[in-house]
Formats: sequence, structure tokens, C-alpha cells
Amino acid sequence: MRILHRRWVRWLTAILFLLAAVGLVGYQFYEPGWRYSVRGVDVSHHQGSIDWDALAADGTDFAYIKATEGGDWTDPMFGSNWQAAGKAGVLRGAYHFFTLCTPGVDQASHMIEVVPDEPGMLPPAVDLEFGGNCSERPIVEDFRNQLDSFLAAIESHYRMRPVVYTNPEFFNAYLDEQPPDVTWWIMSPVIEPWGSPEWTFWQSIPGFREGVEGRVDRNVFKWDMSELVALTGRNAP
Repeated sequence: MRILHRRWVRWLTAILFLLAAVGLVGYQFYEPGWRYSVRGVDVSHHQGSIDWDALAADGTDFAYIKATEGGDWTDPMFGSNWQAAGKAGVLRGAYHFFTLCTPGVDQASHMIEVVPDEPGMLPPAVDLEFGGNCSERPIVEDFRNQLDSFLAAIESHYRMRPVVYTNPEFFNAYLDEQPPDVTWWIMSPVIEPWGSPEWTFWQSIPGFREGVEGRVDRNVFKWDMSELVALTGRNAP
């Protein structure tokens, strides 16, 4: 009986290990937004050198590229990524990581200094999250004043309303009273975002794309390609 019991334990352990391995592989390749036809990525220097032609050929329609952070940090790969993405025909936009310890107007000035104002670009995006941010936690009113200053300056310069990226934690803390006409880019690893706010861009779990070494953040656009292109239109000066 003991020998039989040990065999069953070994078999069960092997089966569980195999299932875990299959699940891990599936997690790496599974794409929650598979039913949406317009797909993209967001990248920074963490992805290293990207083969943008291969990435475009792999069904990547758009990319948000990290440009700046706070009042003085510039992503060292922004310039090369921006140029290469454009040459590959990938619709591109730039994003700024908003820090809670720097005035919004200073952050806007920094982004404007770094990101070119070019025809055909997607609206600039602002990344709002606690991860990687400074430890300062301003009261809601103070934060909103700084964010509003940032958004107003960016919209005035690029003549497009910025896209707002966030996750449920940050949204619940600071953003649940935002006006309804915000273009939301929501992070939700596996399950499609639902409820408030209504998303336009959805970032899901990182996965693999041709042209990128390792995993990269994957995104989808909720509507069709013509509506994505329409976002590149400028308001009157």
C-alpha cells in the first residue's frame, strides 16, 4: 500500500507540475483583448532596441512611447523609438509619467520640450499610478489642481485633449469625479474593464510581440481603425 501510495503522489505531483507549466505558458501568450481588431503596445527604454518593422508586421497598429517623467527625466530611447515607429507606419503617441511631487506646469513644460508636435500623432497621454511614484500623497484638491494645469498646457500646445492612463487603485483615490469626456486608457490585467469609467484604450497583461525582446505591455483600442485615426485630428488653434 505504501508503494502504491507513493506512486500516486508522484503521479499527482507530476500532473500538477505539468498543469502549472501549461498555465504559465498560457498566461504569457494569452491576450485578453483578442476580440478587438485594433491592437497596440506601450514601450519605454525597458524594452531595449525594438525592431519596429517586425512589430508592425505582427499586427501592431499603434504604440504609446514613453517620453518623459516628472519635471526633468527623459526616456533615453524616446527619440529613436519615435522616429522608427513612424517610419514603420505604426500610429504613435507619446506618454508622460506624472509624479505627485512636481508641479503640473513644470511637468507639462518638460513634455512639450521633448515631444515634437507632428501631424498624424495620437493625443499625448499622461500616466497616473502609484507604482514607481514618489511617496508624497497630496490631498485630492491639490492633486487635481496640478493635473488640471498639466492637461491644460498639453492640450493648448498640441491642440488635442490628452489621454488619461490609470488603474483602479489610482482612479478610486483621485479620479472618480473626472468629467465624462475624458479619453480613458485603463489597466486591467485579464478582465476587460467595466463600469465607470468607460475605456477607450485597454492595457492588459504583458505578452510577446515580434520585434521586441521579452514581454511588452499589450493594448487594444475599443473602436475601429478609422476612429483611432480620427483621434489624431487637431482642434482649431
